[in-house]
Amino acid sequence: MSEEKFVDFATVRDLLYEAQDRRGQLTYEQTAALQHAEWAASDARNGSKTDPQVFEDLRNAILSIDSMSNYPELAAKIAELIPMKPIQVKAVAASRRISMEDSDVEQILTLVRQHVGVE
Repeated sequence: MSEEKFVDFATVRDLLYEAQDRRGQLTYEQTAALQHAEWAASDARNGSKTDPQVFEDLRNAILSIDSMSNYPELAAKIAELIPMKPIQVKAVAASRRISMEDSDVEQILTLVRQHVGVE
């Protein structure tokens, strides 16, 4: 059984560009995914461009929080979305029916701000 790997939109975009270079063209679905990844990785989505290293560092930092250590998919989603408000973090957690302590939410927001250069 292989381990799941979580990647950011910039990585998806780059992988699809590589596939396009190798094959000459992409399928309809791949083209749609590329368009979405281009938008999602840009600063047009939330004011911050997606950077693969920042994503990985932030994901790992979020996983170091005890309450998040068993939820790598949520850590990846939070790292990708770069939330700046408590309600945004809680919405991601609620999508998996997980309640979070306010202190954990604040810790996540602090990590996000530190990793994207807001603080």
